[in-house]
Amino acid sequence: MDDLPISPTEPRGGPSPGKEQQAAGVGILLQIMMLVLSFVLGHVLRRKKFYYLPEASASLLIGLIVGGLANISDTETSIRAWFNFHEEFFFLFLLPPIIFQSGFSLSPKPFFSNFGAIVTFAIVGTFIASAVTGILVYLGGLIYLMYRLPFLECMMFGALISATDPVTVLSIFQELGTDMNLYALVFGESVLNDAMAISLYRTMSSIKSHVPSEQNFFMVIVKFLETFVGSMSSGVGVGFTSALLFKYAGLDIDNLLNLECCLFVLFPYFSYMLAEGLGLSGIVSILFTGIVMKHYAFSNLSENSQRFVSAFFHLISSLAETFVFIYMGFDIAMEQHSWSHVGFIFFSILFIIVARAANVFSCAYMVNLIRPAHRKIPLKHQKALWYSGLRGAMAFALALQSVHDLPEGHGQTIFTATTAIVVLTVLMIGGSTGTMLEALQVVGDGHDGPIGESFEVNNGYISPPYDEEESSGNRLKMRLKEFHKNTATFRALDKNYLTPFFTTQTGDDEEQEDFGPVCLWWRVWSFSG
Repeated sequence: MDDLPISPTEPRGGPSPGKEQQAAGVGILLQIMMLVLSFVLGHVLRRKKFYYLPEASASLLIGLIVGGLANISDTETSIRAWFNFHEEFFFLFLLPPIIFQSGFSLSPKPFFSNFGAIVTFAIVGTFIASAVTGILVYLGGLIYLMYRLPFLECMMFGALISATDPVTVLSIFQELGTDMNLYALVFGESVLNDAMAISLYRTMSSIKSHVPSEQNFFMVIVKFLETFVGSMSSGVGVGFTSALLFKYAGLDIDNLLNLECCLFVLFPYFSYMLAEGLGLSGIVSILFTGIVMKHYAFSNLSENSQRFVSAFFHLISSLAETFVFIYMGFDIAMEQHSWSHVGFIFFSILFIIVARAANVFSCAYMVNLIRPAHRKIPLKHQKALWYSGLRGAMAFALALQSVHDLPEGHGQTIFTATTAIVVLTVLMIGGSTGTMLEALQVVGDGHDGPIGESFEVNNGYISPPYDEEESSGNRLKMRLKEFHKNTATFRALDKNYLTPFFTTQTGDDEEQEDFGPVCLWWRVWSFSG
């Protein structure tokens, strides 16, 4: 890969400043044109209910086509610096608004009711997927099925390729009205397993670089748990701090509207950068900041500010998601790839399919051992989870980082394989997800409105259709009684103490559509999942 400057504004000693400015203008113009085309095409596809080409897939395809055209034209060298996919830019600027909006717009009931299962899939499942992929790739090299890599490099590849991407699948889930619990599982796993994948990758990278390899198996898990708890705590702490500021600073008056909105927008970035600066996971931190700020800080804003920040974060998140796939597609077309090891790509695809199955079905088995009969994850949901594990920008960014971390031939081989896997999964799996969901009969299963709307009634997994002859009334009554017993104390704590302390509400005016985070934290650690 060419050595390119991180910032296109740095002097490169080649073309004149006038040419540089012209190249910058062409690069930015192309980006705007591709964004406009992606949004228009996505709107048309949604209106026509054409699910075979989701918005993310269309954006990736647009980036690939324009990048391919630029690659064979004379403009390739002059605008390349404006399109290079820099992992720092992705992690620090594009990812935070996407994750914050996910937490901010999240309906917490199905998410936290299934949190035990989500954590199992995200931590245990990602570890299983990483290990299975890494071991299979290593064994494939030993028996000359594919290009041979050292064991630690195989494990690094397994870690980076285990990060699943939610954008494409979840947009289809929402459009088709998929079961709220299945949606929560896919969303929660894909967000939290990013942190696990990054932790695993960085740990393996440090082991390869200079750390002795003894005691590392256990330390990987310990390090991740420390990172997760620390990240969650920092995110919740920033969320509570913002709630107190907006309650007591007296910013909810008309002439301070701009200040109020600016501060609300800055807090999520503060949370993300704080976690990253402390060596924690900014992804987990900003996710929980979004959840807490929506529950406590949002109600302390004036009505105009509430409307603005809701629209602003939705806008920024949509732009970032679309730009990520365009950016990635363009860079894939422009990069130099090592296509000499096609066998490595082919068998890697087979191995991640096997590893994904090992992840989903083994974790679902463990979860179902603990859950009561009416809360077990149905087989059709397990199949949907297995099928929805497509790879995206996170895997691509880590693979790009591996080019710098590993010897040239090895890093380039991993990067090329990851690129092929991302394109195939986003285009093929993303395009066929709607058909698969309909075939599995999970469309419209559990709610008719937006995700989480009917959770008041069905706060856990309902029994599969073939068990309907059992008394659904008794089952529902039993579940509501159990749920009330488990959460009444914490609901009361939130309603009587936390909500009045952190918000301008008294706690009496909401039997609360969103039950309080303290109640939810208890659900997390009790793993009633």
